[in-house]
Amino acid sequence: MLKIAVVDGQGGGIGSLIVKRLRDEFGDSIEILALGTNAAATSAMMKSRANKGATGENAIVWNANRVDMIIGPMSIVLPNAMLGELTPKMAEAIASSDARKILLPLNQEGVDVIGVEKEPLPHLIEKLIEKIKEKYNV
Repeated sequence: MLKIAVVDGQGGGIGSLIVKRLRDEFGDSIEILALGTNAAATSAMMKSRANKGATGENAIVWNANRVDMIIGPMSIVLPNAMLGELTPKMAEAIASSDARKILLPLNQEGVDVIGVEKEPLPHLIEKLIEKIKEKYNV
């Protein structure tokens, strides 16, 4: 079974949308682990039907290499992102993980990725779903 970690912080709005769409598309054929930088983010993702949830630096560092895929906004690999909630250890663990990473290029941290078209979050999530289908034949 494909095991996917969704990482988010602050209010967990992006992560909860991702979890909801993954669950709608793949049902119970995947396991979703909600990893929040804070309890509010984890709670929001759990309400969207993640299988399990954990909060904080140790949870993210510990689980980064225990999943097949990590999904979240681009800021999850930027130290001190999300108003400082994303610690350097979290960013390093995610970026160094052997898991496949699918990052949404949202410009919340003042980082522009050249060559990527700006699109609304729902469109990015649909592209994420297609990438998972293509890569994992789920």
